[in-house]
Amino acid sequence: MHPTPARRPAAATPAIGVLSSAATGLVDFIHDQGGDADRILGRAGLDPEALQHPTWSLSLGQYCAVFEEAAGQTQNDNFGLRYGAQFKPDGLGMLGYIGLCSATLGDALRNVVAMFPIHQQGSLLRLEEQGPWCRLDYQVQHGAIVRKRQDAELSLGMFTNLMRHALGQKWAPERVHFEHPRPLAWHEHCKVFDAPVFFDQPRNSLIFRRALLNQPMPGRDSRLLTLVMESMRLLAQPAREQDGNSIVCQVQTQIRSQLADGEPNLERVCHALELTSWTLQRRLGDDGLTFTQLVDSTRRELAEYYLSQANLPISDLALRLGYSEASAFSRAFRRWYGVSPKQWRGSH
Repeated sequence: MHPTPARRPAAATPAIGVLSSAATGLVDFIHDQGGDADRILGRAGLDPEALQHPTWSLSLGQYCAVFEEAAGQTQNDNFGLRYGAQFKPDGLGMLGYIGLCSATLGDALRNVVAMFPIHQQGSLLRLEEQGPWCRLDYQVQHGAIVRKRQDAELSLGMFTNLMRHALGQKWAPERVHFEHPRPLAWHEHCKVFDAPVFFDQPRNSLIFRRALLNQPMPGRDSRLLTLVMESMRLLAQPAREQDGNSIVCQVQTQIRSQLADGEPNLERVCHALELTSWTLQRRLGDDGLTFTQLVDSTRRELAEYYLSQANLPISDLALRLGYSEASAFSRAFRRWYGVSPKQWRGSH
């Protein structure tokens, strides 16, 4: 028999979520960094009670937002990086124990990848094995979540600590990749990972030697592994059409992936989603949107996010947002906010 889980409020089970264990020790860490945890959680919309139950689900959007809010309020731009660096694998709850109880490091990573969709939805975790190298990729793919730098840095820190549990605390990956622009205090990233760190990459990744996959895990326990994996499967919920699986979120994700190559193209999005142009436009219309409106709103959200990165030159933003000329970006920004990008950055 399995123990009956505690009853949780309906608000604690959003369609696109992450298990609360991913925020283990967050309140204390915020206090240690000089922040007001109640205020930060409140502004992000997170219920503090949910953090006390490691198998409850938090909204992934609110989870990402709480770290962005904490970085701003504590004036620690590397908040997520530091949180991830001190995060122990067992703090991840069932997902962490699945890694710790596996036979080898390779088994640990493969098992964690296999169970990750239960731990966190709307996201990618993938282990690529190519020749003598491996790459562990992580990416929040929920189309509505733009501000996710802190989450990326803390997540790679968590996965690094899982690998160091098998390889020793002095182990370091060969390279670390982040998809966001290079922050001001990027040298701290190199120190935390003890490796070269590259920014503006296709996704967030740890690159390391494939031979390390054979390293035995110190706490391997096949019986406990089976029990934890079975318990975690009981948490799996049927996928819901709304929220992260909605057509709007899927199109937003495709639009962002195309912006680096120029103007997003409806036909390319349709091809990626295996839909006809007519079907895609009809389904967007059901939500009161057009493809052009979605491109415009996606650019607007990204423009605000990029301008909040103080070290990112404004001259770079036009290309990042898929505009062929800086003047086109400036005109669009004035239409959105009534001021120039430079004026907006100065006032924020």
